[in-house]
Formats: sequence, structure tokens, C-alpha cells
Amino acid sequence: MADSDPSIVIPAAAARRVPWKNGAGWTNEIHVEPATAGDADAGAVAAGDIGWLWRLSVAEIDEDARFSVFPGVERALVLLSGNGLRLRFDHGPLHTLQPPHGRLRFAGEQPVHGELVDGPTRDFNLMWRRERVGVQLWHRPLVGPMVVFVDPGSTWVVYLLAGAARLAPARPPASPHAAATALAMGDTALLRADGARTRHMLEGGGEALLIRIDPL
Repeated sequence: MADSDPSIVIPAAAARRVPWKNGAGWTNEIHVEPATAGDADAGAVAAGDIGWLWRLSVAEIDEDARFSVFPGVERALVLLSGNGLRLRFDHGPLHTLQPPHGRLRFAGEQPVHGELVDGPTRDFNLMWRRERVGVQLWHRPLVGPMVVFVDPGSTWVVYLLAGAARLAPARPPASPHAAATALAMGDTALLRADGARTRHMLEGGGEALLIRIDPL
């Protein structure tokens, strides 16, 4: 990325392995968007004083386990690898994340037990404070170039599920020979605008999760 570009690329190897909130498992934390001073209000208390607006991670589920509870938070889980994960809600239906990339959005307050279908799974975990940000998530194939326009205040996330891609600079680089940033499987790009609507070119082959995050 150009030096003036507020966007960043987070390699898969840079994720930080941390325990679940309830201690029942582990997750690889990709990015945590901190709450600003203006967010330190009743909304933060309702969310368990978690101190962030949104969070990206990849959970490692090696055995059946009770999920952590996050009041005031919305969650989206996407199966990355493994033979499936059953989500058994205390007050709701049973839902199974089927391979290759089954997904589900649910409220963080809902008590839920994760049950492995046949062996361990890895699951992309997106969480956000519903009173502060709005989130849209898509699963898209990469077959050639894709243009992403980012408005000021918004953040786009590109998580590469499979394959390889290149992310072109948002502006013409100072050197005509400047290379685009390479993305490998498991890498994450956070795309942001710097004062004006910004154009990003994603090109490659494979599959990606695209996420748009907007303040409310």
C-alpha cells in the first residue's frame, strides 16, 4: 500500500492467538477496532464493556463447547475448514454450518453450544456492536478483477478464503513500477478512504469474504 493509504493488509501469520472470553477455546484474533472516547457510554456497558466496535478472528474448535455470551453484539460465523459445526441454541432451533462455507448470523446474547459434526473446525468469527455499526457480509468468487469503492467513514474487509489475489494501490503510485500488494489464503485487507471516496482494485482467483462496515 502507498504510505498515504490508510488501508492495511494483515497476513494470516500475524493473527494473535487468544483464549475465548469464557475460556472454553481459542481464537486467532485478526483485528479489533477500538471504541473511541465518544463510544464510552451506556452502550459499552450494555455490551459488557468489551471496549471495541467490531472484531475479526478465526476460532479453533477442537471439541464441543459452550460459546461465550456477548450482550449487545451481533455475530456472524463462517465455516472455513472441517466437516461441519452444529450450533445448538438454548432458546431456538438447531443450525448446522455445512462445508464448504456454511454461515450464520445470530445475537451474541443467545446461549449456544457448538457441537462438532466430525472432527475439528476453523470458523471465521465477525462480531460487532449492533447499536454502533452496521455490517453486511458476502461470499464471492474471485474470477478476474473486482473494484471496491470505499466511502469516507466506511471500512471494507477482504478475507481471502482460497486462492491468491493482488490488491492495487488506491492511487497511482509514485513509481510506475510499484507493485500491488499480494494476498494469500487467510490474509485480510482492511480498506478505508482517506477523506474522499477511494477506489481499490482486487484481482486474482479463488474465493473471498467481503464485509462492509458503516457507523450508525
